Amino acid sequence: MWLGPEEVLVANALWVTERANPFFVLQRRRGHGKGGGLTGLLVGTLDVVLDSSARVAPYRILHQTQDSQVYWTVACGSSRKEITKHWEWLENNLLQTLSIFDNEEDITTFVKGKIHGIIAEENKNLQPQGDEDPGKFKEAELKMRKQFGMPEGEKLVNYYSCSFWKGRVPRQGWLYLTVNHLCFYSFLLGKEVSLVVQWVDVTRLEKNATLLFPESIRVDTRDQELFFSMFLNIGETFKLMEQLANLAMRQLLDSEGFLEDKALPRPIRPHKNISALKRDLDARAKNECYRATFRLPKDERLDGHTGCTLWTPFNKLHIPGQMFISNNYICFASKEEDACRLIIPLREVTIVEKADSSSVLPSPLSISTKSKMTFLFANLKDRDFLVQRISDFLQKTPSKQTGSSVGGTKASVSDPAPESLPTPQEASEPPANPSSPLSSPPSFSTQEIPTTSQGLLKVFQKNSPMEDLGAKGAKEKMKEESWNIHFFEYGRGMCMYRTAKTRELVLKGIPESLRGELWLLFSGAWNEMVTHPGYYAELVEKSLGKYSLATEEIERDLHRSMPEHPAFQNELGIAALRRVLTAYAFRNPTIGYCQAMNIVTSVLLLYGSEEEAFWLLVALCERMLPDYYNTRVVGALVDQGIFEELTRDVLPRLSEKMQELGVISSISLSWFLTLFLSVMPFESAVVIVDCFFYEGIKVILQVALAVLDANVEQLLDCNDEGEAMTVLGRYLDNVVNKQSISPPIPHLHALLTSGDDPPVEVDIFDLLRVSYEKFSSLRADDIEQMRFKQRLKVIQSLEDTAKRSVVRAIPGDIGFSIEELEDLYMVFKAKHLASQYWGGNRSAAVHRDPSLPYLEQYRIDASQFRELFASLTPWACGSHTPVLAGRMFRLLDQNKDSLINFKEFVTGMSGMYHGDLTEKLKALYKLHLPPALIPEEAESALEAAHYFTEDSSSEEEKGTSPPDYRHYLRMWAKEKEAQKETIKDLPKMNQEQFIELCKTFYNMFSEDPMEQDLYHAIATVASLLLQIGEVGKKFSALTTKKPRDGAHSGDPNRATEEDEPPTPKLHQDPTQECQPPAAGDRQAKASGDMHLGKALQDSHVIVEGGSGEGQGSPSLLLSDDEAKDDMSMSSYSVVSTGSLQCEDLTEDTVLVGGGACSPTTTSRTGGTVDTDWCISFEQILASILTESVLVNFFEKRADIGLKIKDQKKVERQFSTSSDQEPPGVLG
Repeated sequence: MWLGPEEVLVANALWVTERANPFFVLQRRRGHGKGGGLTGLLVGTLDVVLDSSARVAPYRILHQTQDSQVYWTVACGSSRKEITKHWEWLENNLLQTLSIFDNEEDITTFVKGKIHGIIAEENKNLQPQGDEDPGKFKEAELKMRKQFGMPEGEKLVNYYSCSFWKGRVPRQGWLYLTVNHLCFYSFLLGKEVSLVVQWVDVTRLEKNATLLFPESIRVDTRDQELFFSMFLNIGETFKLMEQLANLAMRQLLDSEGFLEDKALPRPIRPHKNISALKRDLDARAKNECYRATFRLPKDERLDGHTGCTLWTPFNKLHIPGQMFISNNYICFASKEEDACRLIIPLREVTIVEKADSSSVLPSPLSISTKSKMTFLFANLKDRDFLVQRISDFLQKTPSKQTGSSVGGTKASVSDPAPESLPTPQEASEPPANPSSPLSSPPSFSTQEIPTTSQGLLKVFQKNSPMEDLGAKGAKEKMKEESWNIHFFEYGRGMCMYRTAKTRELVLKGIPESLRGELWLLFSGAWNEMVTHPGYYAELVEKSLGKYSLATEEIERDLHRSMPEHPAFQNELGIAALRRVLTAYAFRNPTIGYCQAMNIVTSVLLLYGSEEEAFWLLVALCERMLPDYYNTRVVGALVDQGIFEELTRDVLPRLSEKMQELGVISSISLSWFLTLFLSVMPFESAVVIVDCFFYEGIKVILQVALAVLDANVEQLLDCNDEGEAMTVLGRYLDNVVNKQSISPPIPHLHALLTSGDDPPVEVDIFDLLRVSYEKFSSLRADDIEQMRFKQRLKVIQSLEDTAKRSVVRAIPGDIGFSIEELEDLYMVFKAKHLASQYWGGNRSAAVHRDPSLPYLEQYRIDASQFRELFASLTPWACGSHTPVLAGRMFRLLDQNKDSLINFKEFVTGMSGMYHGDLTEKLKALYKLHLPPALIPEEAESALEAAHYFTEDSSSEEEKGTSPPDYRHYLRMWAKEKEAQKETIKDLPKMNQEQFIELCKTFYNMFSEDPMEQDLYHAIATVASLLLQIGEVGKKFSALTTKKPRDGAHSGDPNRATEEDEPPTPKLHQDPTQECQPPAAGDRQAKASGDMHLGKALQDSHVIVEGGSGEGQGSPSLLLSDDEAKDDMSMSSYSVVSTGSLQCEDLTEDTVLVGGGACSPTTTSRTGGTVDTDWCISFEQILASILTESVLVNFFEKRADIGLKIKDQKKVERQFSTSSDQEPPGVLG
C-alpha cells in the first residue's frame, strides 16, 4: 500500500536491499522469507515487542536522491507480489519524468506530491464505504488477518500490548479483540505463541489480582484458563472484552449477530487509534446505560451529555450533575445518586430559552413545558451548540405535537392538546388515571367493555367512602394527601423531580387510586403509550382469531391467573387478560407467552386499563426483566445466579446449607418470575411491585435476601429440601399488609401454614425496611456487572444441556462414542455459527429459532457441509471430494429444505466410518443413485424428463412443475425404515451411474500408499462387472424382444424412481458422458485420457461390434478366453496409466467398455451410455470380495478424533486469499 512519505534515518538497519535504481530502493525485512539466521530471529522478536509494522509489511520502497543521505518511505507491502506491483508502477510512470529535473529537492518534492495524490485518489474511492479507520489501525487489522488466517469479514475492534502467562512465564505480545474472536500473538527469541479463542466459547471472564498474577484478566473456556496482564489500561480492555463476550452470548441466546450501528453520528476526523467498531460499541454501552437509568424506550439513542447544574425549587439549590440529550428526551442525573433525577420528553417542551449570564448563574438555559413547569439549567459549557441540538431535535418531533420555539419567543399554542390525548402534565388538576383519554380502540367500544378505560379493581370494588373504612381509610387518605403535596412541590407526570423523598413515599406504599398512574411513570411505559396511540387496539384486531402455540398456552393458563380474586372469577376479567396476553404474544413472537406472565399481567390489569397493562407488560418483558420470559427463562436464571452469589457474600453460613439442600434454584425462580405475586398474599406482594417499578430488580434481590435472613436459624436446622420449602412458604404466607383497604383475598399457599403453633405475622413494610437497612448497598451497575458474569455461566450451561440432549437423541447404533459425538456436535455448531459471522446472506438457518427442539436449532447448508465433509471424510477423493459431498448432502437432506441437522450429519459420517465392508459399500453405492446422483453435465430437457419414468424430480430439476410431496413422504418413510433394509432392497444401477461409481473409486485410491495395487484391482472388478452387465442385458434380450418395462424391479412395492432404469427412449444424446469437463472443473491430461479411453475401447471391440443394429438386438455371448483377454487388457490399460493423479480422471475419462469414450465412438448411436445395461449391489459386492486389497481398504479402521482435532484448528481459517483455489461445485 502507498504510504505518506516519511523520513527514514537509517535505511539499511534490519533491511536488505533487493532492487535499486537512481531514485528508489526496494527492501526486504531481515528474517522474512528464506534464511534470516540469528539476525532474523532478533528482528522477529523486536517486531512483535515494539509493534513494528514489519510483520505486516516485510517489504518497503524508499525514495532517495544520489547526493542526499535522507530516505523517504513511499510504499510497503505484505507480499512480494504487492510490492512488485508498486515498484513496476514507479518504474513505468515516474523514472523518465524524474530524470528531466535538475534539482534534487525538486525531485523529492515532486515524488512526495505524487504519492500524496495517489493516496488521496485511493481514499476518495474508498469513502462511500464509510471506511474511516486510521492507517495504523488498518495495519494492525491486516496483521491480525494474516497471522490468524481470518477472512475479510472478521473485523478488528481494538488491539492492546500485554503479557500472556504461559505457566509462570509472561510472554509479551499483542492481544487482538475482533467481533468474534480473542487472539494473542507473541514471538520472543524463536518462541512463538499464537492463541485464538471464540467469544462464544468463553465461560468465564473476570478481572482479578492474585499474588501469582499482578492485576490481570482471566479468560476461561471449557478446556483452558488464560491469564493476561501488564495492560496500559486494563479497565478499558476488560470493558471491551465484556461487551464482545456479551454480544456472543446474545448470539447464542437469540441468534442476533453483531450489526454495525449505521445510525451513529460519524466523527469529522477519525480518532487516531480507535476503530469505527470500537466507537460503535462504546456508543452502544452508553446508550444502554442511559436507557436503563431513565427507563426510556429501546430505540432511544443518546446524542451527548454535558456537566451542568439544575435549580431545584423545592429546596432552593443548584444541584450539580449531568445533562443528557437524545432524539426525544432531555434528562438530568445529579452527581449524588439520590439528590435528583429528571426526564423531560421533547413532546412536552414549549420554550427553550437562553437566559442572561451572571456571576451567580453562568450560561443559564431555561426549558418550559406544556404543564407550566420551567427548568433552569446553568454552568453549561457549550450552551449555543446545545441549544442548536435541542432545536434540531424539536423540529424532528412529530408535527402533530405543539409547535415549540427556541430562543425565547413563546410557541403559538392555539390548542393545548392537538393530539386530543391530554397527558397528566397538561391537565389543570392532576387526574386520577393519567391514561383514560388514551383508550379509544376501534375494535371494542368503551361503553361495552369497562376494562378499556379503567382497572378491574375500579370495576369490581364499588368502594365505600374512606370514612367507613376506619383507621385503614384514614391511613389511605393520608397517603393520598402526602402524594398530592409531593406533586405540588415536585411536579406531576413525566417531568416530576424524582428525589430521595419520592423513594420514601414509594416505600410507604402507593395509594390504590394512584398505583396505575405511578407504575406507568416509573416504568417508562407511559412514554411508549403516548407515542404509540392506537397500537394496542390494532394488535388486538390483528390477533383476534389467530391460533398458535402461544394462544393455546394462554387459554390453558387463563383460569389459573389469580383465581382467588373476584375480578378473575368471571368472563370480563378473563377476556381482558386473554386480549392483553395474546396482543403481546403477537407483538413479540420470540417470547410469545411464558408461564408467570399471566400472574403478573392479571395484577397489572387490576390497576390499569388494558392498554396500560399491555405497555407495562412491554416494559417488564423487554426492559426491566430482560430475557426473563423467553423459552429458557435465561434472565431469571441469571438473577438466580446473582442471588446465590449475594447469599454467599452476606449469609455465608446459610449459603453452604442451601447449596447442600438444593433449595435456592427451587425457590428463587418463582420469586423472581412473578415478583413474589405467586408466593405472598396479593395485597403484600403488590407493595413489592410498587418498589420494583421505582427501583428495578434491586428490590427483588434485597427482599429475597431479607426473607432468608429472617429464617436463618430455622433453615440451618432443616434436613431436606421439602422442610426448607415449608419454612419459607409459611413465612411468606404470613407477610401481611395491615394498611390495605381492599378486602383480604385468600392466598392459595395458606395450606402450608397448617401446624401446631399459630404462625407469626410479618408486616410487609417492616420486611421492606429491614431489606433496605441491611442490603441496600446493592447498586444498579454492580448488578449489571454480576448479570454479565452469570449470563456467561447460564448460557454456556444451557448450551451444554443442549449438546447432551442432541447427543442423547442420536440412535445407539450410529457407532460413534459419546465423546466423539460431542466433539462432532461442537464442530457442527461452530460451522453454523461461522455462517452467522461471515456468511453474508447465506440461507443456512442463519437465524436459528431458539424455540425449536435442540436438534433442529443448528443446521448447515450444502456449502458448509462440503467444507466439513472435506475435512472429516475418510474417503479423500482429491478434487472429486466436493462432488461426493454434494451427493452425500442430497442423500441426507430428506425433507429437501437444503439444510441438514446434526442427526442427519452424523448418520452420513457414520456410514463412512463404521460398519463392515458391506455397510460402507452400501453407503457408497447409494451415493451413485438418485436422489444423491444428478446428471453432472447439462442434459437436454427431454433427457431430464425421461431420466426417471414415473415420479418426477427427486433431483433438483429446473422444471416448473411442483414437486410431488407424496414421493418425498415415501422417501422419508423408506429412510425411517432403513434399519430393516437389506442389500436386496437396493435398486439396480444403470451404466451411467456405474461409470460415476468407478470414477469415485479411482479418485478415492489416488492418495493411498497401495495406489497401484488398488488401481489394478478396481480395473479388474470394473471389467468383470461390465461383462456381467452385458451378459444380463443379452440374456434378457434373448428371452423377450419386447422393450422392458421395469422388468428387473421384481418387487412391485419398490416401484420408486430408483428401481426403474431409464427407458430405451433415452437415445437423444449418446455423447453426454463424453463431453469435455465444464469450465472450472479439474484439468484433464489429454494424453492420459486418450490412452485409457483407447485401451478400454479396444478391449471391448467384440461387444461393440456385436450390437451394430442397436442396443436391443441379440448378440453372441463372450467366450471365457475373450473374457480373460478382456480383463487382462483392462488391467493393463489401467496399470499403465496408474501414475496419473486423481485430477486426470475427469468426466471425459470413461473406464468401461460398454461406454468407451473416444472421438471414434461418439458419433455412433448408443455408443456411450447403454440404457438397457444394469448391475445390482450384490454383483458389485461379490466382485469386490474377490480382491483382497479392496477388502482391506474398506475394512481399515479410521479414527475420526484426529480429523476433528485438525478441523478445530482450521475452522476459523476461511482464508479468502487469491492463492487458494475456489471450492469445487456441487455434484
